[in-house]
Amino acid sequence: MGIFEYHIYLIMAAIVLDLLIGDPKYLPHPVVLIGKVISFMDKRWNRGENRQAKGFLLLTVVITLTTTVIVALIFLVGKISFWASAALEVYFLSSTIAIRGLQQAGKQVEAPLLSGDMGSARKKLSYIVGRDTERLSEAEVVRGTVETIAENTVDGIIAPLFWALIGGAPAAMAYRAVNTLDSMVGYKNQQYEKYGFASAKFDDIVNWIPARITAVCMWLASWFYPAFKKANGFRVTFRDAGKHPSPNSGWPEAMTAGLLGVELGGTNTYKGNVSNRSKIGQPFTELKAKHIHQSILIMHGGWLVFLLFLLFLLSVT
Repeated sequence: MGIFEYHIYLIMAAIVLDLLIGDPKYLPHPVVLIGKVISFMDKRWNRGENRQAKGFLLLTVVITLTTTVIVALIFLVGKISFWASAALEVYFLSSTIAIRGLQQAGKQVEAPLLSGDMGSARKKLSYIVGRDTERLSEAEVVRGTVETIAENTVDGIIAPLFWALIGGAPAAMAYRAVNTLDSMVGYKNQQYEKYGFASAKFDDIVNWIPARITAVCMWLASWFYPAFKKANGFRVTFRDAGKHPSPNSGWPEAMTAGLLGVELGGTNTYKGNVSNRSKIGQPFTELKAKHIHQSILIMHGGWLVFLLFLLFLLSVT
């Protein structure tokens, strides 16, 4: 069995594991440990002079440490049993994806919206976005949820699977380390602008290909859903993806907006500070709770098409 075949089998097993159990609290989560390492180093390095150099060193240390530990554990367990080593690698890979978690997050916002409980919907949304949610309308709550599901289809599903295809669980965990770095230090404010520069830029690099693959997979999957606007999805993506502040997030968000026939982007508030983003898509229809369910369908369709592509690769190797 070749290395790519092995990685595809690992990916399939990891997807099944994630769908079955997600991220149970009774199991240690590697990403939590990575976050603790980043926080520990942040308190000691993010001060004084040469913060940009320190930030580059942080990126290097965290990626190297993560990869080394994962490879060492897989190797040592492999000395005892190949199957135990494979199971460990499946667990590590499963911890980098969030298909079940992303669906649950969307449903937890959708349910109170359908019952008319705006307060609960806003609170549930606040768990998955950084924007202020206390005064959001129904349409704005839906927009925040749809944007989050679309964006996280890349870094919570397709990107780790893409890197797993290339380098197995160690590569997927290294990707997750970069993504965690970006979420913790990749801010454009006085405290992190220099220190988080390297992490933010490298996160852009490792997501560049997966983001575009995700948009293509979403579009292909949309052909199984008659209600989705295929031509509009194609047109909006190439017209509006570049309007997003991120070089990558605009691709899945624009494709989702186009397929649903809705408008995303616009004004958000973060800790009282207003942020105006370019609008993506066209408002053929007003954002409603049903669009959360439809964005979840697009998310599932995207990873299923990607998996079908991997199975095709498996059949020809």
